[in-house]
Amino acid sequence: MGILYSLVESNTTDIPSNSGALTFNRGFNIPGGAVDEIIMRVTLTNTSNAILADFGNVLTSCRLILNGSTVTDFRSGYSSSTNNAASSANYFLNSLGDSRMVEIPGDTAKDVMFRWPVGRNLPSGISRMEYTLSYAATNAAVASGTIEWWIRYNDAFSTTTTIGSSTSFNHAASEETVVVRVPAGIPGTIAGVYVQNDSAADQLTGIRVISQSDYSLPVSMWRGFNGDSFNSLLYADDDVSTTQQTVAIQSAGNLWIPLYGLTMNDDLRLQVNSSAITTRTYTPVITAPVNARSEPQGKQTEALNIDVARTVVAKTED
Repeated sequence: MGILYSLVESNTTDIPSNSGALTFNRGFNIPGGAVDEIIMRVTLTNTSNAILADFGNVLTSCRLILNGSTVTDFRSGYSSSTNNAASSANYFLNSLGDSRMVEIPGDTAKDVMFRWPVGRNLPSGISRMEYTLSYAATNAAVASGTIEWWIRYNDAFSTTTTIGSSTSFNHAASEETVVVRVPAGIPGTIAGVYVQNDSAADQLTGIRVISQSDYSLPVSMWRGFNGDSFNSLLYADDDVSTTQQTVAIQSAGNLWIPLYGLTMNDDLRLQVNSSAITTRTYTPVITAPVNARSEPQGKQTEALNIDVARTVVAKTED
């Protein structure tokens, strides 16, 4: 089959507004097959300065479910339409691969695409996709917009990707051990962990991955190892340019820690040296070889024998 892009849902409802925070829940049927990624595209027509930098600054959460199995559970540590920098969603997705979140810079028109990696072989026939999507309020009115959901089918993808539920930890201004829960019943290894503060500030001295380091590594070293410091952050900021992306070397309060396929024999343990009282979230990303296996499906073990004639008579005898 190769690559096939399929539009599976489009509506003008599930978009942000300046009226306040919004949450949308929706489900629909999709064709089965080798699903490489789920693509979310949003276009808006809005008043000037509705979102100061990239659109991801108003994306609070995105949860994707395929046939009852949660494959993506992304939640922003902070979201604000006035955060004039690269968003949490932008930073996270592009840490998983270049151009996973891209946006055409514009003030009164937004056109943005989120490419969520999933890597699932769905059974042939009809499958079910559901999502929960939350936004923070925009800074100015949104006149209209559209959200589209696309499926990229690709029978050559090699790994499944699961964005696990985050672990929240209330930090004191000290060094503490954080135990990051990893999803149960999901095969694979931990590609990395996404560390988020609850504000656009690092408030962080260093982090030690206990299984991979004898010492705590400062944030600047982590940003060197993960590529951030090599001008790797690109985001839309129409106040800077409407013809190219803006370059940055960090997204304050956000840190991607590569873990090189750490085993899931135990929960992930970190020693985190926080410089302030704050709340951080830790999101593990799990990958596994596909092996051409379909997603597991529950199987019925008892027969349900229906005999309308018998049940009609039985009701008359009650």
